[in-house]
Amino acid sequence: MSRTPSNMLPLGTVAPDFNLLDTTSNSFLGLQEIKGEHGTVIMFICNHCPFVKHVNSELTKLGKDYSAKGIGFVAISSNDAINYPQDAPHLMKKTAREEGFTFPYLYDETQEVAKIYDAACTPDFYLFDADLKLVYRGQLDSSRPENGIPVTGIDLRNAIDAVLVGNPIDFVQKPSIGCNIKWVKN
Repeated sequence: MSRTPSNMLPLGTVAPDFNLLDTTSNSFLGLQEIKGEHGTVIMFICNHCPFVKHVNSELTKLGKDYSAKGIGFVAISSNDAINYPQDAPHLMKKTAREEGFTFPYLYDETQEVAKIYDAACTPDFYLFDADLKLVYRGQLDSSRPENGIPVTGIDLRNAIDAVLVGNPIDFVQKPSIGCNIKWVKN
């Protein structure tokens, strides 16, 4: 299992726009349709990564806990589905259904969105405020497969809670750790 850290996009970065296929609805969605009134969480995940599988149930809980509070959620898979067929769009739809995702699961076929977000690993988390400025990028929590720490989502939850009440978020943030994004080889 590889252990690739986040690249830690600079805080204050404005969320780059995108328009990607939502595998759960078979329609294209952009950032403006997904963003929340108070903030937006963008997660780069995939189907096969053990780090993502380890936290999927917490991702579902986060979406359920915060969507009604004005936080938009979206998951994006940017993996090369040719060389990693388990990450193909039809299987993304199946995963979203099995995990009970309440948020769109988008397919970044060209990998351009992952590149403009400087995403490096799965899972990789970004929280933008109401103005779509980056206020948090980093780990969900300190749990990893087989380290014995329970999955709570505490780091991301604390950041979302701060956004909701207008408190500043600590600028010292721990990078996420996971499998590297499976880039298309030219």
